Amino acid sequence: MAASMVRICCHLSRHGSCILLQRTSFCLTFRSKFHCSSTAHNGLLFSLNKRGILKDSFPENAAHDQLPRLLQSGSQTVYCGFDPTADSLHVGNLLAIIGLLHFRSAGHHVLAVLGGATAQIGDPSGKTSERERLSADTVEANTHSIRESVQRIFSNHELHFHDSSGKLGTVTVLNNLSWYKDRGVVDFLSEAGRHFRMGTMLSRHSVQSRLKSADGMSLTEFTYQVFQAYDFYHLHQIYGCKIQLGGTDQLGNLMSGHEYIHKMSGEEVYGLTIPLVTSSVGDKLGKTAGNAVWLNRDKTSPFELYQFFLRQPDASVEGYLKLFTFLPLAEIEKLMEQQRADPGKRLAHKRLAAEVTKLVHGKEGLESAKRCTNALYHSSVQALEEMSDEELQELFREAPFHELLLESGTTVIDACRRVNAIPEGPRGYQMVVDGAVWINHKRTDKPEQVLIPKLHILSSGLTLLRVGKRNFYIIKWLSL
Repeated sequence: MAASMVRICCHLSRHGSCILLQRTSFCLTFRSKFHCSSTAHNGLLFSLNKRGILKDSFPENAAHDQLPRLLQSGSQTVYCGFDPTADSLHVGNLLAIIGLLHFRSAGHHVLAVLGGATAQIGDPSGKTSERERLSADTVEANTHSIRESVQRIFSNHELHFHDSSGKLGTVTVLNNLSWYKDRGVVDFLSEAGRHFRMGTMLSRHSVQSRLKSADGMSLTEFTYQVFQAYDFYHLHQIYGCKIQLGGTDQLGNLMSGHEYIHKMSGEEVYGLTIPLVTSSVGDKLGKTAGNAVWLNRDKTSPFELYQFFLRQPDASVEGYLKLFTFLPLAEIEKLMEQQRADPGKRLAHKRLAAEVTKLVHGKEGLESAKRCTNALYHSSVQALEEMSDEELQELFREAPFHELLLESGTTVIDACRRVNAIPEGPRGYQMVVDGAVWINHKRTDKPEQVLIPKLHILSSGLTLLRVGKRNFYIIKWLSL
C-alpha cells in the first residue's frame, strides 16, 4: 500500500489539448457570452472568441461578468496541459499553445503542464479504447522532447510576433511528475479521493461513452479526471492559477477541477474550451487518428508543415488565418479581399503557411520551407545549391541516401547503377537514352556522359537523381 504515486499513475494521458481545424461558425454562437470593453484584459475574451479560439466557458455564466472582471483586475495565471504519449506535439495541439500565447501577450502568466506522471493513465476523452501502457523511460524521453518544442514556439512568438509595446507575461513549463513522484497511494486517496462522488464521475460524457463500448473502461482510465482535477488544484495553490484551457472534449475534466477546488478552498476557478481540430472531412487530427502533422522537425519538416497549410481548401483558409496566426482581423479581411480578386495567386494560403511555419520553426525554418518548395515544385537549381544535406533528406524523406566515392571518369550510367536506380544491362542503358533520368532537375539522355561539377554535382557535393516521375535518389559524393 505504500507504493509511490508514480506507480499508481503508471498509466496517465494528459489534458487533451487536441484541437479542431474547421470553419469558425461557432464564433457567432458564443460571441454574446464574451463582452467587449475598452480595457485590454476585458476585451481579450471577446477578441479570442471572435477569432474562433474560444468556444465555451465553465461555469456557464462566467463569461458574462466573472471572467471579464477577473481579467480586468490584473494579470492572471492560465494553464493548459499537454499529453506526452508521443515524442512530439502535433497541429491538433497547436491551437492550445496559441491560446496561451494570446493570454501571455495580454500580460497574463501562462503555465504549460506536461503530464510526465499522468501520461501513463490515459485520458478516455474522445478515445474508443485504452492506450497502450508506456514505460517510464519512454514518457521521460517524450516529455523532454515536447518541453523543447513548447519552449521553441514560445521563443519564436516572442522574437517574431510580439508587439514590443506591450508587456509579456511569464511562461513556465512544468512536469506534473514533480508533485506526484513522492506521494503514496493511501495518502493521495485519503486527501483527494474523498472529495469526489461516484455518481458525478460516472455521469461524465467521456465515462459514459466508454462504459457503453464493447471494451468498457478500466479503473486506471476512470481515475483520470481525479488526477486532472488535482493538477488544477495544485497549480491553484502554488501558482494562484484560476483559469484552465482545454479542448471541448475536456469539459468534464474542467468541471471536476472546478468542483474539487471549490470544495477544498471555496474559491472560484474557470475553464475555457477551445475547438477540436479536424480535417476537411471531419476527422480529428492527432496521434490516434494516424493523420498527425507533427511540430518536431524530425517527424514533420518545415517544408511539410508549410505545404500542409498551403494545401488547405479555399473555404477553410480564412478561418485558419484567424485561428493559427496573430494577424489583426482587419488585415485578414483585406488579405481575403485580395485573394477573392485574384484566387490564382493564393495570397491567403501562402501567408497562412508562412505565419504558422515561422511560429513553429522560426525564421530559419520558414526559409528552409521556401527553399524546399522552390527546389521541388519550381525546379530551381539555385534552391538545390543552397539546401543543406538535412534539408535535402527532409524534402525527399523516402529517397535513399548514398555516400559514394567520386572516381575519375564516373559517368551518368555509373551513378545510376551504383545506387540501383535502373536495371542492369541494356534495359537500364536504354532508360537513360529514352530520357527517363533527370539529374538536378535536368534531363540527361547520354549514358556515357562523364559527371560534370556544377551541372551533375552541386557545389555542396550532392546530386539529386530522379528516375521516372517519383523515384528520387540522393548521392553525397566523397572525394579521394
